[in-house]
Amino acid sequence: MRYEKATEGILVWVRPRYSLAESDPAEGNFVFSYKVGLANEGAQTAQLLFRHWRIHDSAAGDSVVDGEGVIGQQPVLAPGESHEYSSYCVLKSPAGYMEGYYTFERPDGSRFKVEVPRFHLSGPLVLPTTGREPPDKEDDPGLMN
Repeated sequence: MRYEKATEGILVWVRPRYSLAESDPAEGNFVFSYKVGLANEGAQTAQLLFRHWRIHDSAAGDSVVDGEGVIGQQPVLAPGESHEYSSYCVLKSPAGYMEGYYTFERPDGSRFKVEVPRFHLSGPLVLPTTGREPPDKEDDPGLMN
């Protein structure tokens, strides 16, 4: 699923994915990758300076991540230009979401926030184990072949 929102002429879209290969549900590690696109649909150049993420994990609660740029970059977007990057997060549960904003700056020094829409992180449902062996088909008349 793709989530998108435009603020101040900057379009942000996000496409999250559950990473089966990197996750270990038995250990409570659920890895989600996400691809982000930023497109300047406005009439003025803007530079991405900072990011602010709120990450909600259904098991571990909320955490906040602030930092300069995205993956070590502070892209400058002229009108009509775009930038894409990929990143990931690790949750303790198979369900959560992320949301936040980027702080951009125009050539005149004015700054503005560009909202990142809330996007949901959904992995496989993990049922708790009971420690019991499953019933043998012959012992349980309710089980069919």
